[in-house]
Amino acid sequence: METFLNVTLDLLQGFGTTLKLFGLTLVFSLPLGLIFSFFSMSKFKPLSAAMKLLIWVIRGTPLMLQIIVVFYGPGLIFGWNGLDRFPAVLIAFVLNYSCYFSEIYRGGIESIPKGQYEAGQVLGMTKTQIFFKIVLLQVIKRIIPPMSNEIITLVKDTSLARIIAVYEIIWSAQVYIKSAGLIWPLFYTGAFYLIFNGILTVVFRKIEKKLDYFKG
Repeated sequence: METFLNVTLDLLQGFGTTLKLFGLTLVFSLPLGLIFSFFSMSKFKPLSAAMKLLIWVIRGTPLMLQIIVVFYGPGLIFGWNGLDRFPAVLIAFVLNYSCYFSEIYRGGIESIPKGQYEAGQVLGMTKTQIFFKIVLLQVIKRIIPPMSNEIITLVKDTSLARIIAVYEIIWSAQVYIKSAGLIWPLFYTGAFYLIFNGILTVVFRKIEKKLDYFKG
């Protein structure tokens, strides 16, 4: 019983880091992804081309590789003092998920019929007013399902932080394999992920129901 309690406390500490990485990634990548989507849709070709290239590279390479490059790259390539472990993994996650979110935003924005933009212009609204008062809520309604899938994937991807020795929940469990020869703490981490993802699933379903008044 004492061992179970100690394992639980250690896993909770590791899960705290997991939640911190998850939360900060969302805080930064959700707005940054929207900015990236505007850049990729820009009529200024060099900007849109550069943004599309970045998105292609980030989406086409493993997140694990990106974490390693962000952490070790500055020191190996430029001779700079490297970032601390957690800031490095956070930057990699934010950049990665911003690119994925940008494509979801872009798809949602481009799915809105052009007639709605034209109707807003007829009413004398500015482009900003049209976007925030007419388009945005409809976009949110359409992107909730793919966005929820990415966010749940993010929860599981946080385990990749251990590749540069960030003390997240799976790292906490692996310590017991090496120190005590216990493997069950590793399986125990699954309960934390399942419960947290279950909560997120319920939250997203409620959000979808609240947005049901936007049909189509």
